[in-house]
Amino acid sequence: MTVALMWEARAADGRGAELLAWVRRQDLAPAPLRRETFRAPQDRVLVITWWDAPYDAALPELPDPPAESVTRAVHRWRFEAVTDH
Repeated sequence: MTVALMWEARAADGRGAELLAWVRRQDLAPAPLRRETFRAPQDRVLVITWWDAPYDAALPELPDPPAESVTRAVHRWRFEAVTDH
């Protein structure tokens, strides 16, 4: 089964580049099958990681960034891949 973990944060005013650099330095061990990082307006940063694991597996997740660099708590979601018919 493929599980995708999503991590999304909104940077404090003027700190989008700092948040993006911080998240790109975060290593996960073990490493996921795939990892992609995105940015969006309002200095939002999104990271999606893909894992070959059961839905409820204990998987490494990105930590919370330093509190002064974000405007709100990090949002996290977990999804499982489905087959289209």
